[in-house]
Amino acid sequence: AVGMFLRLLSDVRWRAANPKWRRTTCCQRSTSSTAEPHPVSLPVQAQVVICGGGIMGTSVAYHLSKMGWKDIVLLEQGRLAAGTTRFCAGIVSTARHASIELKMANYSNKLYQQLEQETGVNTGYTKTGSISLAQTQDRLISLKRIASSLNVMGIPCEIITPKQVAQLHPLINIHDLVGAMYVPEDALVSSANVSLALATAASRNGVQIHERTSVSHVSIQKGRVTGVETDRGQIQCQYFFFFNLFCILTCPFLFQWAYELGHSGEEPVNIPLHACEHFYLLTHPLKEPLASNLPTIVDPDGRIYIRNWQGGILSGGFEKNPKPLFTEGRNQLEIQNLQEDWDHFEPLLSALLRRMPDLEALQIMQLVNCPESFTPDMRCIMGESPTVRGYFVLAGMNSAGISYGGGAGKYLAEWMVNGYPSENVWPLDLKRFGTLQSSRTFLRHRVMEVMPLMCDLKVPRWDFQTGRQLRTSPLYDRLDAQGARWMEKHGFERVKYFVPPGKDLLDLDQSKTFYKPDWFDIVGSEVKCCKEAVCVIDMSSFTKFEISSTGDQALENLQYLFSNDLDVPVGHVVHTGMLNEKGGYENDCSIARLSKRSFFMISPTDQQVHCWAWLKNRLPDDSNLTMEDVTWKYTALNLIGPRAVDVLSELSYAPMTPEHFPSLFCKEMSVGYANGIRVMSITHTGEPGFMLYIPIEYALHVYNEVMNMGQKYGIRNAGYYALRSLRIEKFFAFWGQDLDAFTTPMECGREFQVKLEKGMQFVGQEALLEQKQNGVYKRFTMFILEDHDTDTDLWPWWGEPIFRNGRYVGKTTSSAYSYSLERHVCLGFVHHFDEKTGEELVVTTDFINQGEYEIGIAGQRFQAKAKLYPFSSLFTHRRRKDEVELSGYQRE
Repeated sequence: AVGMFLRLLSDVRWRAANPKWRRTTCCQRSTSSTAEPHPVSLPVQAQVVICGGGIMGTSVAYHLSKMGWKDIVLLEQGRLAAGTTRFCAGIVSTARHASIELKMANYSNKLYQQLEQETGVNTGYTKTGSISLAQTQDRLISLKRIASSLNVMGIPCEIITPKQVAQLHPLINIHDLVGAMYVPEDALVSSANVSLALATAASRNGVQIHERTSVSHVSIQKGRVTGVETDRGQIQCQYFFFFNLFCILTCPFLFQWAYELGHSGEEPVNIPLHACEHFYLLTHPLKEPLASNLPTIVDPDGRIYIRNWQGGILSGGFEKNPKPLFTEGRNQLEIQNLQEDWDHFEPLLSALLRRMPDLEALQIMQLVNCPESFTPDMRCIMGESPTVRGYFVLAGMNSAGISYGGGAGKYLAEWMVNGYPSENVWPLDLKRFGTLQSSRTFLRHRVMEVMPLMCDLKVPRWDFQTGRQLRTSPLYDRLDAQGARWMEKHGFERVKYFVPPGKDLLDLDQSKTFYKPDWFDIVGSEVKCCKEAVCVIDMSSFTKFEISSTGDQALENLQYLFSNDLDVPVGHVVHTGMLNEKGGYENDCSIARLSKRSFFMISPTDQQVHCWAWLKNRLPDDSNLTMEDVTWKYTALNLIGPRAVDVLSELSYAPMTPEHFPSLFCKEMSVGYANGIRVMSITHTGEPGFMLYIPIEYALHVYNEVMNMGQKYGIRNAGYYALRSLRIEKFFAFWGQDLDAFTTPMECGREFQVKLEKGMQFVGQEALLEQKQNGVYKRFTMFILEDHDTDTDLWPWWGEPIFRNGRYVGKTTSSAYSYSLERHVCLGFVHHFDEKTGEELVVTTDFINQGEYEIGIAGQRFQAKAKLYPFSSLFTHRRRKDEVELSGYQRE
């Protein structure tokens, strides 16, 4: 095949340019499946062992060596770049929804552009641009949102008309298009050659590369990597990197290897991936060969992509009925083309011929079928294992491996060398998954949904449909029967809202829009009830830990790991951050002191794995100090509203007024017949009420009692959409969206939750003292849209650019409609960039207050009023200050 010839040709050129690598490589290239003798033995030890020699493995080796690490061994079980990288079409696209993915792709594009000059290896880099087509207005809105993000990052991008599409690509049929997005700096590369160029540079910097070497086992002692076993001997090491190699268009056969290798050690490492067959077509050149710089076409509504390939075309797509494979396990040294299936490819071929009718007479060269791996949430997997220190993973590129390869390798190398990457990579962190997402059945079913979703229109707040009802509250059936509509978080079912009797459930479930949603009035009535009467929200998905000791060990260690003062009287609740050395939020939580030596910690739902790993790695190995995950032991009910005090008083026969049960207080009580209910005077919304943490066996009884007693007070069920509206209008931040590892309490107005002088040092204290003295470079700000029509204008959801006096200063992090203000409210961070140099400057209160602001929604700007609320002003005039919790956080 032509592709194999070019691949071999690049091998010869690379070898000729790299005699040093030729001396150290383990074997000569061979098309045989049997490895030839290895002229160079493996080292007995290394600082880092990298498993996988495709785009990801070579990228990390390249960046680690650039950062000064030299004692690195890269192992490839076949040949370099002979896995899925060999099949990759090499489309480098920056058009991404998620900010971190956009940044990775942008960095990759810039890296590949200069890589040939750096290494002398021809990477085939050609700046072609890309055109994403829109057949519907909703698709065009989605593209406008992406274009808005690209433009504020300095990436040229424009929304163009169908006629402009035809001018840029004359072969494209434009009759059904409403518009398109043009990104002129997107590019094409030879993926194999990019990988070889990265390996060349890494080798010159001291990285040892060994082909035909299979890793069979990772040695682990006391929760840390100590070495790897291969078919050629053992290597002792401090760090082990596993890479599942992924490229645009073609992806890995390594799904099963990743799965099984992760479970081969003394401590299992769960890597949730699954492979599908993926098809693309290669043609012979056209009579008039296509120009090499012709833009790549992405037609998501047609589910296809099209690029120039040696004067002909390469075209594939993401069909609605994918074919999973390797569920039962399979491994091979190098990927071979799987069996052709023209019947399966027919819908994509038909879409191609509709989009490019002149191809009817074109001669087909080959239908390629190769494995492609996907993750459960369509985002790649990156980071250190939560169970094994020194075991790093970079996998699951979801068909974007060549776009992400440079940036992903950079961030993981930074993570290794510095202890953290230079950007917030939490959306990609391996610790966002738990063991529940590693079920083979779950992965097989989810991948059949994920692959079509690569092209499906994703409107705000869409939900996966597979792998559902996995983790549920004991109240699930009761709530479902009362009209609950569900969403999923970390595998846990949570209520969005409740559909009233008589409402058309089918229409509501199928409502998908960027505009005012059909649930608007439903959520409005739930918010109204929370403010005027009483509502119940099931919040059982919260992560819950109990930390206790025989002496003062628990208090002493928690005082060091948390920023607030936890040495409070028994029965008090403290809101605090779990900070890193830079002062950023690794977690945002509430901690109740149950006794002098016991603490109850409540964290966001998706903190279950991350927070546990963070604490376990920092708490001493002391038999007198214990930490237990009790998430499953307690059902959590949030009783919100001014009449909550009446309901709970009658059920407990105890006074619950602020005089008897003050704010941020915790007490074990009886509710109905049930004992041992942990009642806390917080609601995470700013509204009065209580959180009830109920032993799971009492959950249904307590819920029934609350609902029965609350009837005379107008009680009703509510969901997380109402909660979101309440917390955003009160300017409460949300970890994982508003707060992250790069945001400090000083930057989001939460200084009062930090005790800099609590009598002992704590993690992040030095960074916070520096910010207190020198100021901050971003400020968390509330924006109220002023000229926005809720009924007819596009809604803000999150990620919209913020403009101050016409200049870009940041992005929104969350938003919701405030039913009290009758306006949309957006939260986000404002930066201060020097107009001439672009340097970040200190953000002062005057800078915030003296600007004129606009929020950009899909390219249209709306005036907004900025507020830096003093905390006391968050309390409404209708309630006394002592009736409202003093919390600045909403945990979801």
